[in-house]
Amino acid sequence: MPNWAAGTAARPIFLVRRSAGLARLHGRAYRAPMHDMHGKTVIVLLSGGLDSMVCAGLAREAGARIVALTVDYNQRHRVELESAAHIADYVGAAEHIVLPLDLRRFGGSALTADIDVPKDGPIGEASDVPVTYVPARNLIFLSLTLGLAEARRAQDIVIGVNALDYSGYPDCRPEFIASFEALARLATRDGDKGVDFHIHAPLQHMTKADIAAEAARLGMDAGMSWSCYDPTPEGLHCGHCDSCRLRSKGFADAGLTDPTRYA
Repeated sequence: MPNWAAGTAARPIFLVRRSAGLARLHGRAYRAPMHDMHGKTVIVLLSGGLDSMVCAGLAREAGARIVALTVDYNQRHRVELESAAHIADYVGAAEHIVLPLDLRRFGGSALTADIDVPKDGPIGEASDVPVTYVPARNLIFLSLTLGLAEARRAQDIVIGVNALDYSGYPDCRPEFIASFEALARLATRDGDKGVDFHIHAPLQHMTKADIAAEAARLGMDAGMSWSCYDPTPEGLHCGHCDSCRLRSKGFADAGLTDPTRYA
């Protein structure tokens, strides 16, 4: 099981590799680190993974009042729900909602259907989107998060999508996040009244090594988080799926000890 012990010593600096063109085009959506959040209610989409853990840590660092939303979509790696609960407690979330949404009824993904999770293949090099893509997942999740934001009278949403070290998912692209932010103003009562919603994607242009280093800088134990798509019956990371290998490589590239327990 994951190690919930106290975090490792912080690294003093981390690198954010930002695309200048995208930053100019979609600048408002990709502020990192986050700011202007002190005392504000902020909705954090908290899966329990490393990326969402760092996002929650950044929101805490910014002084936000965190409302965490975790979607229990009957995913293969349901152990991440336990990680989300520990992370929400660690960052002092004012509220942690675990919302049931059975996407196995839709299927169409190795995470929600009886499809084998790919192991030890090329990462991010295939011409097709991998079978671990869950159809429209981030669109569905952001819609739910927006509904929660409007109900809590919050204007800020934080999501841990990443456009560098990922497996080719279309719903992680900067263009999608920027477009959803614009949509939020058109699709809501508050937006119609002039409320300006902000979708914060602070990890958008960071590598997995940057993210691992940022977890250390925040003093967060990365062992709280969960990444594996295909956990073993003993509750260990498989070490062979895309997500496990990206995680392991990130810690190695950052020069940090990987706290993950692999099979």
